[in-house]
Amino acid sequence: MEEILRVENLRKTFQLSQKQQKLEHTREKKRVAVDGISFSAYRGEVFGLLGPNGAGKTTTLRILASLIRPDEGDAWVQGCSVCHEPGKVREKIGFLTSELKLEDFFTPNYLFDFFSQLHSVEPQVREQRKKELFHTFGIENFAEVKVANLSTGMKQKVSLVISIVHDPDFIIFDEPTNGLDVLTAKVVTDFLLDLKRRGKSILLSTHIFSLAESICDRVGIIINGKMILCDTLQQVTNGDTLENRFFQLYNAYAQETGGEQV
Repeated sequence: MEEILRVENLRKTFQLSQKQQKLEHTREKKRVAVDGISFSAYRGEVFGLLGPNGAGKTTTLRILASLIRPDEGDAWVQGCSVCHEPGKVREKIGFLTSELKLEDFFTPNYLFDFFSQLHSVEPQVREQRKKELFHTFGIENFAEVKVANLSTGMKQKVSLVISIVHDPDFIIFDEPTNGLDVLTAKVVTDFLLDLKRRGKSILLSTHIFSLAESICDRVGIIINGKMILCDTLQQVTNGDTLENRFFQLYNAYAQETGGEQV
């Protein structure tokens, strides 16, 4: 199998403001968001990153997308270092995050063209990809509607489309179906499966076990910034459901560390 992503000993710590300390009822001045995470992902597979809110999934993805630097460790996307070659990494990846906020006064048409130019997509290629993607996600009739007037689901679909204008081989999706109705979520899930069939490599962060079970080849489970288990979906579930296995692992970790079990 061809390794498309290699992650080695990533660690990231954030300073907590007094306001954050008060909100979270803690006197800790620092929080370790990612604590020595290592794993690999391979061409043509979907790798699922699972964990509760605050586990470190989004921080890990933001490091891999070269948006923030780790305190320790490094990661390589198709041989390019996140720490030392961030520009090359950004050329090779697509990145969709729930934190992406589209400007209200732009239209899907404008945004697609703008991001295509950023990625140096040729005009003829741009128009063909726009036609295909807008059709797939039902954006055609909303192409000239300002973002402010789009539904939540349509905004998510536009965000997804502009994250892959350059047809990258490696795509990072952070909670791609979060907050979507069942119909829109189905469209997104089917598209992820289509990308997989086309040989794309996908790193998917989600807390929806059914989504991970339906499309992931391998999964990594993160709790409190640590990778607790990383293996094929079959090895992780071991004949049980992914949800049951997750809670078994979570409670075992909580018992070991003195945390609260569920």
